Amino acid sequence: MPVLCLIANPADSELDPALAAAVVKQIGGELNWLNHAIACEIIEPKSTDALALAREVIGNRKVDAALVETEGRRKPILVADMDSTMIEQECIDELAAALGIKQQVAEITDRAMRGELDFAQALDTRVALLKGLERKVIEEVRREQITLAPGGRALIQTMKAYGAYTSLVSGGFTFFADYFAKRIGFDEAIANVLLFDGDALTGTVQKPIVDKSTKRERLTALAAERNLPLSATIAVGDGANDLDMIRVAGFGVALHAKPAVAAEAGIRIDHGDLTALLYLQGYSEEDIVR
Repeated sequence: MPVLCLIANPADSELDPALAAAVVKQIGGELNWLNHAIACEIIEPKSTDALALAREVIGNRKVDAALVETEGRRKPILVADMDSTMIEQECIDELAAALGIKQQVAEITDRAMRGELDFAQALDTRVALLKGLERKVIEEVRREQITLAPGGRALIQTMKAYGAYTSLVSGGFTFFADYFAKRIGFDEAIANVLLFDGDALTGTVQKPIVDKSTKRERLTALAAERNLPLSATIAVGDGANDLDMIRVAGFGVALHAKPAVAAEAGIRIDHGDLTALLYLQGYSEEDIVR
């Protein structure tokens, strides 16, 4: 049974009862609010083109629309990207800023996330530029420059409260992934290992690197370990190196993603925060652990 979800950003919602009613009038179905003025679902829309029609009604308002199936809607496995997904920054760009080369590195990062550059080669190029950066400076960047993405802790804590296993798999670095996974509440973290000579970066990472294949393989392995189909998984990310896991997941979510990634994902969230992934799964405000 299909359900159409309408989801706004809790910090700046443009979803109101009038808009929800207008969508229902256009596509049919039964309206149910998951969180008033933030998220609702329209159960069994009658239109065969409900998603496109809903987006037409929404127009330029900052409201996301997604069509999902109710069978197996709550997912017991989540795999998430870190940079620009669970945190608001790209860690490598912030490290580069400490050396005064942020623009140079950020341009490479952006092209890699758009899929224009080979990820491994782009990573090696950027890390080489960080050679000599001291551990204490990296710690300072982690402490002062990195912020958690809104809704992330609620997403992880709620899914775990209902029995899900959560994995943070990042093409970034363990120095950040281990730390923020613990703060957010993930069950595990997988990321690249920066190599040091004493207390300074050597400009290299341990091989093999964590890339798009690693992300997809971890998702499929977690499902296999639990004898679950891939339809029981949810994956979320924003860059080209997330596309492989997004494509195979039951719910593949492009969150505030690059256009090419959003275009290929089964679900795109352009405006909502990470709690959108809970509403997609049918969690209501009363269910959410904050």
